[in-house]
Parts: sequence; C-alpha cells; structure tokens
Amino acid sequence: MSRRRSVMSEQFKAELAKDLGIYDTVQREGWGGIRAKDAGNMVKRAIQIAEQAASRTPNP
Repeated sequence: MSRRRSVMSEQFKAELAKDLGIYDTVQREGWGGIRAKDAGNMVKRAIQIAEQAASRTPNP
C-alpha cells in the first residue's frame, strides 16, 4: 500500500477534529478510526476556512 502525502498539517487536522468532536476517536484509534462521513466533514470545514481566508485577503 502506498502512502499519500497529506495536504493538511497534522496540527490543522487535529484542530478540525476537535471542532467536529471526533478528536477522542482519533486519539484512541488514529485517523483510520474515523468514519468516512467525519472525514468528509473535515474536508468541508477545511474548504470553508480556506474560502474565508481567501475572502479576507486583498487581491493585487
């Protein structure tokens, strides 16, 4: 099995997991222990944060 390089930092993923209430599962079982739905919610939240950051950044 090949290993993928993560786009998100471990710290950011941990923050998202805490926000979504799944961090306890991650601590007990690792990232493989979360449900696909939770992983999808993490991606959605990360996109929301990125869009908010982009909207605050002035365009040159």
